Amino acid sequence: MNQSLIEKVTEKYLRKDLPDIKPGDTVRVHLKIVEGDKQRTQVFEGTVIAKDHSGISQTITVRKISFGHGVERIFPVHSPVIEKIEVVRHAKVRRAKLYYLRGLRGKAARLKELSPNSGKQ
Repeated sequence: MNQSLIEKVTEKYLRKDLPDIKPGDTVRVHLKIVEGDKQRTQVFEGTVIAKDHSGISQTITVRKISFGHGVERIFPVHSPVIEKIEVVRHAKVRRAKLYYLRGLRGKAARLKELSPNSGKQ
């Protein structure tokens, strides 16, 4: 199938309100949760360890430590279920996939924060 035709069809579903997200960033993802007839917002905060695909199928993998256990969740970035994504902090990383964080605990799992005025991205 013609790739440009697919891009034209999916273009209207792409979100324009998303920040620039990179691996190593600490993000706060606000999700819409529907329970019966009520709707609420649930926040998932963690480190982006992977960014996959592009276009409408783009996903991010976010990892956090909850009660001593590592929890990872994969979010489709352009999904209407996601209310907003906030970038809490940027970290300096040298890898595109941070799967090595799965084997680290405590202080060893820290990432060096990228200073806002350094100009490096």
